[in-house]
Amino acid sequence: MTKIDKSNYTKEQNKNLLEARRAQKSLQASIPTSSTTLKQISAHTNKEYGFVIGNGTSRQPINLTELKQFGKLYACNAVYREFDPDYLVAVDVKMILEINNKRYQYKNPNVWTNLNKAYKRFENLNFFNPSKGWSSGPTALWLAAQHGYKDIYILGFDYKGLPVGNKVNNIYAGTENYKKTTDSATYYGNWLKQTATVIKENTNIRFHRVIALDNFTPEELNKFSNLKTIYIEDFQKMFGI
Repeated sequence: MTKIDKSNYTKEQNKNLLEARRAQKSLQASIPTSSTTLKQISAHTNKEYGFVIGNGTSRQPINLTELKQFGKLYACNAVYREFDPDYLVAVDVKMILEINNKRYQYKNPNVWTNLNKAYKRFENLNFFNPSKGWSSGPTALWLAAQHGYKDIYILGFDYKGLPVGNKVNNIYAGTENYKKTTDSATYYGNWLKQTATVIKENTNIRFHRVIALDNFTPEELNKFSNLKTIYIEDFQKMFGI
């Protein structure tokens, strides 16, 4: 485990990092050794996992193409520009207009959205019925939960803004149909509430939220026994990616 350089953080951030390190130790018993990765295990069991991909910056170290061999990927919005997930969820009108303009739903038959008069006549889209009325990330998580996985890994659900200046925390910030990189982060309350609803309603599923070492963990998520937190570097070791 990399040693923390305390000079790079405030007193409060150092406290949070130390608490995160202590929590990480409790996960070690469940992590395979370097000689036995989940890549090797899955080769024998053919077990599939569900992976829900948000676009928070914490997921940047993860190679989605390599991850795809282990299960189905449920991703959101502009991820389609660089990667083809198994399911793409986009509920923002501008994103659906962009996706339709690129005719991406003809390449990927699993593009899901809420019904909207702006694009109700578009072809090859899948509509939630009834409409969830949620943000894209939690909606993707809900969709994955309907498909019978025992384990679902959640990546890029960062909630808070970037540490410096609370700026928008999104891989695609500054691109078409996204906030500028200099904009303030959107309040995460609704995203968190919607995520918590999925976890609460699916007690038969083990959810694993994958985060960076200094990532934010909302207190509201700590009450669920079927949700665990795992750090990016341990996730990479587990899957050998």
